[in-house]
Amino acid sequence: MADRLVGSPEAVLIVDDTALPKQGTHSAGVARQYCGTVGKRANCQVLVSLTLAREEVPVPLALRLYLPEGWASDAARREQAKVPPEVEFRTKSEIALAELDRVTGAGVRFGLVLADAGYGTAAEFRAGLTARGLRWAVGILGVQKVYPADVTLAPPIKGPTGRPQKHPTPSAASVPAEAMIEALGPRGFRRLAWRTGTKGPLAAEFAAEFAAVRVRAADGPLMARAQHRPGEAAWLVCERRATGERKYYLTNHPVRTSLRALARAIKARWVCEHGRPPCVAGQSAWRTSS
Repeated sequence: MADRLVGSPEAVLIVDDTALPKQGTHSAGVARQYCGTVGKRANCQVLVSLTLAREEVPVPLALRLYLPEGWASDAARREQAKVPPEVEFRTKSEIALAELDRVTGAGVRFGLVLADAGYGTAAEFRAGLTARGLRWAVGILGVQKVYPADVTLAPPIKGPTGRPQKHPTPSAASVPAEAMIEALGPRGFRRLAWRTGTKGPLAAEFAAEFAAVRVRAADGPLMARAQHRPGEAAWLVCERRATGERKYYLTNHPVRTSLRALARAIKARWVCEHGRPPCVAGQSAWRTSS
């Protein structure tokens, strides 16, 4: 039904959290964890949500309860809350990828997967999307290490004496994403309206300054000194809001993608806020879907 309503190659699939604040300790999965509803750590349940959206129409697809590791390993607590025995601990990224496989298996069509930094910082989540042949744009933290796009790896050197190197050597050091953007200078940013109304681009709340540069995230195999090899090439995008706040993103859009197209793709996630269900009362917290 969701696919008939909004499914198409122009649709986006948004992965996000839905938090339910709680006062007690008996509800399945309740714990002190980040709660988006209040914007800080709080006592709550967290559900991984998938929303299918096209233009300004969001359709919630699925909710799946996240069971913290402390809950998953507490047999007495599981029994009291009637947690199904087959439910084991999985990271939110693992849950999201499993639900993504379920909805794609059901024939849901979309052209882009979007997620905030809660998912985008996980290299295994990004790798999982790429392995499935999906286009994605996800939030990251400014401290995420990245390499220049043209970085190369020199093979390990075996000298005449001493212990031989075990790992290749990058031609450039990895730096935080925020430092990579800062190196672009003030002229690296352009002010763009990322949403278009019936009478043209909308300004003010639907505009911001954006900058982008090709990079390779430092999420490859581990090398010496806790450093990671360069991963696949991607766009590093920075959004600078009127308040001065900066947000960072990685996306595997093609190299010739315009900055405006990158900004619009990233900001398509805002429609998810309009698709949040007010509650899941009377429904199964383990999986609810439409």
